[in-house]
Amino acid sequence: MEDIKLIIFDLDGTLVDAYPAIIKSFNYTMNRLGYPSRGALTIRRAVGWGDEFLLRPFVKAHDLKKALQIYRSHHKRALFKGSRLFPGVKGLLSRLKIKGKKIAAASNRPTKFSLILMCHLGLDKYLDYYLCADKLRRGKPNPEILNKIRKKFSLKTKDVIYVGDMVIDAQAGRRARVKTIVVTTGSSTRQELKKEKPYRIIDRITALSKLL
Repeated sequence: MEDIKLIIFDLDGTLVDAYPAIIKSFNYTMNRLGYPSRGALTIRRAVGWGDEFLLRPFVKAHDLKKALQIYRSHHKRALFKGSRLFPGVKGLLSRLKIKGKKIAAASNRPTKFSLILMCHLGLDKYLDYYLCADKLRRGKPNPEILNKIRKKFSLKTKDVIYVGDMVIDAQAGRRARVKTIVVTTGSSTRQELKKEKPYRIIDRITALSKLL
């Protein structure tokens, strides 16, 4: 895949481990509203669709707006202590830049919190572009976010790969007709990922170097 010109990365579960911050903010929100706390695995499995979809199954409809306000207020602080890059991410991105590849991020996380993550963890200096679902009509698994990024660089589908960690990433990549690589460090199981038949499944993000 030496001829690949653009690599689009998902953030959470792919480049960034923000699960500790998400879990902390989630349970803080539940406790503030009088709902029971949830276990880490339950919360982890609900991640990936954006914060509104994260909270919606666990609160009553009339509490959702307040839950979002509480969650977002807490989360903008929690991200500074409860997020980190997966091992080897900066080295990987540096090598891709040296090779002349364009790098973009595509996230269902709202722009405000994506920016906090990218700047706090130093990802911003590697990215040529980023786009989040709150700027679009539909988030992943709809392919709109990937199509818009690809068109931003005036590239054909064969020039692009997408790297994510969830079933919805594999689905978005397939619908956008770009080769999709999924890493098993996110909230979908290997078995779930296999069913989507992505181009490749890898166990660590650093394994991407060998494929490129």
